[in-house]
Amino acid sequence: MSYQLSAVVADAELLREETRELDHAVLGELRQDFALLPVTPQLVLELTGTPPDYRTDEPGPEQPFELVFSPALTEVLARWSVRGPLAYVEAEFAGGAGHQAAAVWLGGSLAWGPRFDAALDGPRPEWPINAALVELGVEPGRWIDPFAELGLHVERSTEGWLMHGRRGLSADYWDELADEWEARQ
Repeated sequence: MSYQLSAVVADAELLREETRELDHAVLGELRQDFALLPVTPQLVLELTGTPPDYRTDEPGPEQPFELVFSPALTEVLARWSVRGPLAYVEAEFAGGAGHQAAAVWLGGSLAWGPRFDAALDGPRPEWPINAALVELGVEPGRWIDPFAELGLHVERSTEGWLMHGRRGLSADYWDELADEWEARQ
């Protein structure tokens, strides 16, 4: 099974305020009052006035993201981070192989990362997305790690998060469906 994600994660109110007048911003509700903003080519164009650029080679520690951060896009994230921390996260997996990367902006500048990992053989708290989410203030809970705690496993793609957000679903949607099914049994 594959997984692909390109998104900004931050406090839900921060993202609602910063994106309320954007045509291509769709927020996916996460747990702990966080939200996910899928980063699509249309969103990047709307935010920066230019189409996004993507790397043609594989991401790695020196160039961790497939999305190339233009100065205009970096400026948008820095400006938004004045109101609170936010993370840009990327992940792509298929058949057990893949990578994840993350960076955190706070107070108008890059504050953490970017970090990249293609092995994911170290402790889960050190995986880039988990570590970035801790930097945002995600609290431990009943789930295995911050990634699952927020519900980032609920959808398996950026497009899935777009549909999730357009439908107004919560990160607990699948758990709620399972509870309803069990109640009917």
